[in-house]
Amino acid sequence: MAQHGALLQTYNQELVKCLEELKRTRGELQLQIDKAEEEKCLKEKEIKKLSSDLSRINQVLDDKIAKRNALDKTISETEGAYVKILESSKVLLDMIRRETMTVKHSLTKKPVSKDLPVSNDVH
Repeated sequence: MAQHGALLQTYNQELVKCLEELKRTRGELQLQIDKAEEEKCLKEKEIKKLSSDLSRINQVLDDKIAKRNALDKTISETEGAYVKILESSKVLLDMIRRETMTVKHSLTKKPVSKDLPVSNDVH
């Protein structure tokens, strides 16, 4: 019986030692979990801040794109109007040149003088 008691005592000591080892391992694991949760929390805060920054940047970008598109439209309309002005100017210039040539041509023709006798000779 004493032998059984000694064996039981050995088993008990071994069991206590294993439990202490498991508790120590659990404690180390809990420290790792705590550290990982802290890191996770920091990363979530970073993501939240980055997400907020990204949202703000997207809004600014959308506003700038809308302004650029409005400028593109204004530029296009202005260029179209300018081309029409150029075309009208060309038409006006051509008309003035024709009129100028007509006036010059009529001025260079010798007008019939009222003082000169008109010849009624028919040949």
